[in-house]
Amino acid sequence: MSPENTNDRHDRSAGGLDFDDPIRDRATHLGNKVATHGPEALFEEIENLIPDPWKEHIKSFPVTAVLIGMGVGVFLGMKKGDEILAAGASLVAAAATTNLTSVLGRATGQTEEDE
Repeated sequence: MSPENTNDRHDRSAGGLDFDDPIRDRATHLGNKVATHGPEALFEEIENLIPDPWKEHIKSFPVTAVLIGMGVGVFLGMKKGDEILAAGASLVAAAATTNLTSVLGRATGQTEEDE
């Protein structure tokens, strides 16, 4: 057996799957934004995925958009409820940790530049 280099381990880190560099780079960028700016960065990225014509339809027909969103939410909740709850709990925990860290940093007089 030949030893693996770090790039091989990084490519296979997600359950033995190989990913192209653009996907890995985008995932890294999204992870950095979520870590830096909190969960709202994830919602901004989701909003960027919605095409402009759809945004115009949503503005024109908000009730229909809400009903479609509720339908999709109920469907996903029935099929993937446990995973959605785990992801939501993870987002809440990340936001709470970020806020707690900033509050404790202010209480001790540390700033982000000091770290």
